[in-house]
Amino acid sequence: MARAILRRALSLSAAAAASAPATPRFAAAAFASTSSSPSAIVPPRSPLDDRLHRLLRSEITYIAERRPPYPPPRSFKSFAVEDRRGEQWVRLRAARRAAEAGEEVKVEATMFDGATEPLPEDAPLFHRVESLERGPRLHLSLIVEVTRADRVLGFICSAWPDELTVRHVLTLRAGGAGAGSGSARGGRNFEKLGAEEREAVTKFLKEREVDEELAGFLHDYMANKENMELLRWLKTVESFLDK
Repeated sequence: MARAILRRALSLSAAAAASAPATPRFAAAAFASTSSSPSAIVPPRSPLDDRLHRLLRSEITYIAERRPPYPPPRSFKSFAVEDRRGEQWVRLRAARRAAEAGEEVKVEATMFDGATEPLPEDAPLFHRVESLERGPRLHLSLIVEVTRADRVLGFICSAWPDELTVRHVLTLRAGGAGAGSGSARGGRNFEKLGAEEREAVTKFLKEREVDEELAGFLHDYMANKENMELLRWLKTVESFLDK
């Protein structure tokens, strides 16, 4: 009796399978692929992510089209430029002077770290209009080291777009008690030096091409570097959102 019931059930299931419409091959393949690889299903982005993505894309397009960064120069006059991606400073070395004069001139410049204060409201109208037309004067700091044998002179300077001023003069020794960077012996405030001493320091630096031309070059270089770093960072954030 049990065998008869089993045979009857098998015959009914076979008949039902024969009468059912065949499943299309492409639908079966699609179902198999999606069911076997759940990672292929990408969840939709949230409205916040979509808005952030649009803002990033708009900013990237604006920088790339309106303010495109250019390949940074590798030299300026006698200086060779040493720069690293992502760093907030740049180093210049006067290699030619080191070979000719037996001394090394090294300049380290920071990214922009300040700007001039806006003119007060009671300033003459002509000066205020001139200041607005010129725009903000950005500032960056320079550390200059001039090494000859075991003697090192250091200078801390302020670099404006069209001007370079010395703030401090340092006397260093090259090695100190152990290996490593030089250690300070003493320093003088440049403004407290006598007129002849200030003139001698300014002439000393100009002879080594540390002057307003170098300040202008560094301002252009740092503006381009800041643009490159910003564009690179925006693209990194965009690629993170796309994942």
